[in-house]
Amino acid sequence: HGRVAMAGFLGFIAQCTPLVNGEHAAAPYRGYVAGVTPQEQWDNIPQAGKLQIIAFVGMLESYGEGAGNPDGYTHYTKGG
Repeated sequence: HGRVAMAGFLGFIAQCTPLVNGEHAAAPYRGYVAGVTPQEQWDNIPQAGKLQIIAFVGMLESYGEGAGNPDGYTHYTKGG
């Protein structure tokens, strides 16, 4: 939870900078518009791209939580 919040905040701050937010030699994704806010950038990403991002973060979180509870795994909230 905390890692995701920190990554989201860092991403928001990065998206506000001219380096990420400004003009690019090649568009990072279809529908890219330079000089918009992070919220508008998210709205401009195609639906398939949003689903890929959410699925990838979900897989990382699942892996980080010990997906499948392998032998010898103790969750960090249970003293691991």
